[in-house]
Amino acid sequence: MTRLKYWRSAGTALVVLLSMSLGGCGQNQQQQQAALPPPAVTVAVPIERNVTDFDEYVGRFIAVDSVEIRARVSGYLDKIDFKDGQMVKEGDLLFTIDKRPFQTALDQAKANLQRAKAELAFAEGDLERAAQLVRDKTITQQTFDQRTQVKRVAEANVAAQEAAVRQAELDLQFTDLRAPVSGRIGDRRVSVGNLVTGGTTGNTTLLATIVSTDPIRFEFTFDEASYLRYERLAAGGNVNARRDDIAARGGSTLVRLKLIDEKDYNHIGRMDFVDNVIDRSTGTIRGRAVFANAQGIFTPGMFARIQVPGSAPYTALVVPDTAIGSEQARKFVYVVRPDDTVAQRYVQLGQLSDGDRVIKSGIEPTDRVIIEGLMRVRPGMKVTPQGAPASVPAAAAASGTAQK
Repeated sequence: MTRLKYWRSAGTALVVLLSMSLGGCGQNQQQQQAALPPPAVTVAVPIERNVTDFDEYVGRFIAVDSVEIRARVSGYLDKIDFKDGQMVKEGDLLFTIDKRPFQTALDQAKANLQRAKAELAFAEGDLERAAQLVRDKTITQQTFDQRTQVKRVAEANVAAQEAAVRQAELDLQFTDLRAPVSGRIGDRRVSVGNLVTGGTTGNTTLLATIVSTDPIRFEFTFDEASYLRYERLAAGGNVNARRDDIAARGGSTLVRLKLIDEKDYNHIGRMDFVDNVIDRSTGTIRGRAVFANAQGIFTPGMFARIQVPGSAPYTALVVPDTAIGSEQARKFVYVVRPDDTVAQRYVQLGQLSDGDRVIKSGIEPTDRVIIEGLMRVRPGMKVTPQGAPASVPAAAAASGTAQK
């Protein structure tokens, strides 16, 4: 019993000592935390900027001109005057069909024309003699009428032979197949020595294709609600605006484009067409823009993203995109109150504008928004704000502070 009482007394004393030790550590930690200065954060006042909302769509490039090279006459392919995939200019010689049969046909047509002219000359002389004879009553009127008919037949024969000569000359000319448009030609579909079927029927031989590259068009589709918004935007609030005037907006609406391997919308083009029918199966309508393509980067069939102005220019507040925080589906920013405590403001975001984020609602122009040090603060915490110069935009201030 004596030993048991001893161990109980010793245990009680140990517990008391541990409690005093832990209490002392807790007080030390609280004192250390109280001694730490408020965390320093970088703040900037939102900048007012004229911005325009843009809608983004995915589409494809299409060629302004796309031509299939087919022969107008049939014959054996004699020569190919281009390299597969090269750029060609309008009028460049591409293919040559064996000319010899067509030259022979032209020579024969010219010979037939000469014979027809000789027959006409004889008929005209015979008719002149008959005119004098009929006045002298040497021949009958019927004989004179017959000679008149012979002259008319000879004149018709000359006209027919002249047409035959022109057709033979066209056929000979058609043996040289030239580029109808400027652009990039594909690969040859027929080798030299093969028989080429020409004409206007559906079974003609396809020799190659040419697509124009500069300028180039970009086609995309957008929904009916966007179409109505664009129509009203183009009308400028004028409900009596003519449909033709609204459609003409394609000549003045600037659009921006980027390729799949690019980050920014650096290519500038113009809208030039909006379709006149909404697809009933998809509820979308087709739009088209045109872009310069002097470097030949854009290729028909290539995917890209396009930005179309979706609003008139307006003044909005912008802050660096790094100042935006996320709380599930909601976005927020931290602002510093006049007493240097942190407050959380939920905001409605707009698009990016020159690296800054447009804020449509949630903050005031005089708010001090925390643009650096978000991970060190919480709502209600006291901080030490470090402001950027008022003349420096928010994005520049953030980058400048980061460099420091």
